[in-house]
Amino acid sequence: MNHELLAMLDYIEQERGISREQLLQALEKALQTAGRKGVVHPCNELEVKIDRRTGDIRAWANLTVVDRIAEIDEISLTEAVKVKPDAAEGDVLHLEVSPREFGRIAAQTAKQTILQQLHKAEKETVQDEFQSKVGEIINGTVRRFEQGSIIVDLQRSEGIISAKDKVPGEQYMPGDRINALLVKVDTQASGPSLILSRSSTAFIRKLFEREVSEIHDGIVEMVSIAREPGSRTKVAVRSGDARIDPVGACVGMRGMRVKNIITELGGERIDIIHYSDDLREYIANALHPAKAERIEVDEAEHAVTFHVNEENSRLAYGKKMQNVRLAQKLTGWRIDINVLSEEEAVETASFEEQKQLRIKDLSAMLDISKESAEVLVENGFLSLEGLRELSVSELRSIEGLTAGDVEQILSKIQA
Repeated sequence: MNHELLAMLDYIEQERGISREQLLQALEKALQTAGRKGVVHPCNELEVKIDRRTGDIRAWANLTVVDRIAEIDEISLTEAVKVKPDAAEGDVLHLEVSPREFGRIAAQTAKQTILQQLHKAEKETVQDEFQSKVGEIINGTVRRFEQGSIIVDLQRSEGIISAKDKVPGEQYMPGDRINALLVKVDTQASGPSLILSRSSTAFIRKLFEREVSEIHDGIVEMVSIAREPGSRTKVAVRSGDARIDPVGACVGMRGMRVKNIITELGGERIDIIHYSDDLREYIANALHPAKAERIEVDEAEHAVTFHVNEENSRLAYGKKMQNVRLAQKLTGWRIDINVLSEEEAVETASFEEQKQLRIKDLSAMLDISKESAEVLVENGFLSLEGLRELSVSELRSIEGLTAGDVEQILSKIQA
């Protein structure tokens, strides 16, 4: 029996990855718990030891010598002298209890407790092995399905992809290989401890880090991600190196990098756009391929109005309003689509063209930035003649112009 016990522990160690010593300690604790009820002298204190080499089990009980037994931790003087001839009342005997004296109930209790201890030890092993991998993509095999969830075999443990963490429309069969993001290790859960996800935006981020070396190295940054799993994802990127095109780096030569990600996601559409500190430009990029007639920003309401003609309105909204919905998630701004009539679109286009022309002309004539020139145009100054009528104090009071801009404008006007 002892050799069978050791063989069983060796097998569990190899198959479950739980150390032999850990198993022996769990078994000692289980036998100790069961033995308190099943030994010849039930007691509150029982010591059980298993020989690590032979597998022999030895148990000791601490019993107090009394004239008449009243408690479970006591032994009569008559019985005590049989074990120790000079025993006297009040002595505490450390008596060895033969394993043969463990009863059937004790054995059953021990079996249940061992299973519990093994389960706990297995959870601790999983915690130690996988805690450092939280937030990373791990690979496993589909084992089975339970109530809409996918149970994934990860060799030393099982992971679970719940219904909310699955990608709608994806189909798997037992034995299929599957990649997923390890979200957390939950050893308190009754089922698999490893919580996995394929629907999170973090999964998208890790896929790009794996495929795009510039993102992995920190040269290209993924500023924001908006996703509707299984359908479409928008990703805003920017580069810390002016020589590197962030969108081109993510797409890859002949589109191979993004194609690999799309294949992993089962054909999910991915839009990669340029991030911009200029909100209007960022919104325009986010709603691509729709082209705006003009864009108005309401800081107080944290909202943007995207004015488009009827033709571009369909592109701005997208199928089932998905394009504008994802653009809002991506930018963090509420986006209102305003469809202009044909006459309004013509007037707006004409005004915008004239405005941009004035900005360009003023920027060139005054040798100032386009942003500063736009400030002047927004305040109604469209030419040098209008600026010459301003006093120095009035020019300095224009909000948005720096002291350097004012000096530059004055020098040009005076010249």
